[in-house]
Amino acid sequence: MKVILQENVEGLGYLGDVLTVAKGYARNYLLPRKKAVVAEERQVKLLQHIKRQTDQKAKKELEALGDVGKNLSKISLTFEVQTGKDDKLFGSVTSKDVAEKLAAQGVEVDRKKIHLPQPLRELGTFSVAVKLHRDVVPKISVTLVKKGGEEAAPEEATSQEESATDETASE
Repeated sequence: MKVILQENVEGLGYLGDVLTVAKGYARNYLLPRKKAVVAEERQVKLLQHIKRQTDQKAKKELEALGDVGKNLSKISLTFEVQTGKDDKLFGSVTSKDVAEKLAAQGVEVDRKKIHLPQPLRELGTFSVAVKLHRDVVPKISVTLVKKGGEEAAPEEATSQEESATDETASE
């Protein structure tokens, strides 16, 4: 059965593609969920008209995303993480952490567009893909290093607590 996709379907095709699929798949999945319509002559003409309009819009978006992609590919993120024996991380670095770090640098990226096959759980430098568009997938460099000065932080906290207790005692 010939259908026209109304939206991107993972593993099948993209918006506007005319495909031949099994009748059951079209009837039971694609058509009820409004992911596709039956490819009739009238629908094909309408699709061609819509495609001309969206192609112009897509070119503009692609150019803008290309510039953003070039800027993203230049970014290198460094995470200071706590480690235990044998340099094993306490926890992991996820796509949410990467998105927050990018936002801190002024680049807003949805965390769902950051593709980590698995959360990062070891020290080193990793290349992480950011899928902005199907044709624009820049890679950013993410480096995980040991957190420095771990012992200095607890001492500072205790000295601050002592000064706070001294101030309350003098009052």
